[in-house]
Amino acid sequence: MHDNKANRLRKEILIRTARAFFTEEPNDTLNRIPLQMRPKGGEASRCCIYKDRAVLKYRCMAALGFGVESETDELKPVSDYYEEALAREKPVEPLLTVIDVACSACVTTRYRATDACRGCLARSCESVCPKDAIEFYKGQARLNPEKCVNCGLCMKACPYHAIIRIPIPCEEACPVGAITKDENTGREVIDHEKCIYCGKCLRECPFAAITDLSQMVDVLNATRTGKAVAMLAPSIAGQLPGTLPQLFTALKQLGFSDVVEVAEGADKTALHEGAEWAEKIAEGERFMTTSCCPAYIESVDKHLPEMAPFVSDTPTPMAYTAADVREKNPAAITVFIGPCLAKRREAARNPDVDYVLTFEELGAMLVGAAIDVLECEETPITATAHREGRGFAASGGVTEAVKVVAPGNAALQPIQVDGIDWKTMVQMRTWATKSCPGNFVEVMSCAGGCLAGPGTISAPRVAKKQLNDLQEKSPSLQG
Repeated sequence: MHDNKANRLRKEILIRTARAFFTEEPNDTLNRIPLQMRPKGGEASRCCIYKDRAVLKYRCMAALGFGVESETDELKPVSDYYEEALAREKPVEPLLTVIDVACSACVTTRYRATDACRGCLARSCESVCPKDAIEFYKGQARLNPEKCVNCGLCMKACPYHAIIRIPIPCEEACPVGAITKDENTGREVIDHEKCIYCGKCLRECPFAAITDLSQMVDVLNATRTGKAVAMLAPSIAGQLPGTLPQLFTALKQLGFSDVVEVAEGADKTALHEGAEWAEKIAEGERFMTTSCCPAYIESVDKHLPEMAPFVSDTPTPMAYTAADVREKNPAAITVFIGPCLAKRREAARNPDVDYVLTFEELGAMLVGAAIDVLECEETPITATAHREGRGFAASGGVTEAVKVVAPGNAALQPIQVDGIDWKTMVQMRTWATKSCPGNFVEVMSCAGGCLAGPGTISAPRVAKKQLNDLQEKSPSLQG
C-alpha cells in the first residue's frame, strides 16, 4: 500500500476501531471517532468539518464491515453497526464499496494542452489529429472537447510534451473495466459482476473513496471464543517489526489459540502443481498456469474463459492450510492473514476458511490491543515450512518451487505474468487461443507478487529482503 495521507487515514480508522474493541465503552468510543478526528474549529480536508465527519462515519462503517449500500437510516450511529457486526455469523458482501460523498467525481479521462505549448511552426499536433480537434488561441494549442476522441496522437507528436493526459486514477488502475462513472452523479461505481477484487482501484484512489469491507471486528470477536486459528501467508515477511517467532507470540496474546504458516500449504501446492504440470504436458496439453492468485482466478471466471482449460486444478496454499487446520480441529475458527482482498472472495467459496484479514488490519489490531511485537518473547515454531513454500510470496517464487519438485523439470519452459493489466489480459487470451511461448505460466495480479498486495504495510523491496533472509534459513524440499 502506498504511504500517503489518504492511506494513513485508512490505517488510523482501523486502529481507532480496533482500539475501541478493547475499551470498556466501545459504543461511545466508536461514535466519537468522527468528532475526535475532525473537532470543531479544526482544519478540514474538504469544504467543512461536517462533510469530513460524514465521510469518517462511512469509513468507520467500512472498518466494521458495512458498505455505503448498507445504510438505510442516516441517523443510525456507528455503535449500532458495531453491535450488528458482533452479532453476524458471516461477513457481508460485496467486498468493496465506494464512499460516494468522498469521491471527487474526477473529470472524464481527457487530453489537455498546457501553458508549455510554444505555438511552434511545425504544429505536429494539428497535423496528426484525425478529427481537427486542435485549435489555436493566442498562439497556443487548445483541444476542442466536442471534437476530441482521446486518441492521444497529439500528445505523442508534441516535441515540448505540452499536451498531457488527465486520467481517472481508479479507472486507470482497473484491468477489467469494472469501475466507471455513474451517469447521473459523475461519481464512481463498481460493477461487481466484472470486479476481480485485485484492490488496484482502492490503492490508487487519491481520496481513499474506495474501501474494502473489513472483517476485523468479526475476527476480534472470534478470538474471545478461544477457537480462532491464525493462518499467516508467506508474504508476512517484513510486514511487521520483530521476528516470526515473536509475531507468533503476539498473535497468541491477541487471542488466537494457534498460529500456522500458510507456507506449509504452499509446499503442498508446489508438490501437487509440479506433478500436475508433468501429467498434463505428457498428455499433450500446450501449457498450464498457476492457480494460487485468486484475482487471476476471478479474471478467468469473468473475463478469460479461454484460459479456463489451462488453469491448474491444484488447491491454493490457503486451501491446503485451512483443510489441515480443520482436520486437526473441526471446531476451529480459521482466519487467513495476508496481503490480498481477493482472498476474501476465495474464502467465501471455501467452507474451511471463516475469515480473511489483511496485514494492514492485523497491524491495526496489534496497535489497538497495545501489543508491541518487538517486546514479545519468541514462541518456538515446531512445524517447518520450506524455502520453496515461503517463496510463493514473490513473483517467480511459484515457478522456482515447481522447478525444484516437478518430475522431468528439464522440460519446464516457464514464463511470468508479473501484474495483471489490460495488456496482459490481451496477451493471455492470445496464449489460450493461438500459441504460448512457454509451457508453465505463473500469474500474479500484483507486480512483484503478494509482497506488493493492496493489504500490505511494508514497501515491496524491504519485504523482499526480509523474505530472502527467511528463505536462506529455511530447509529445501529437495532435502
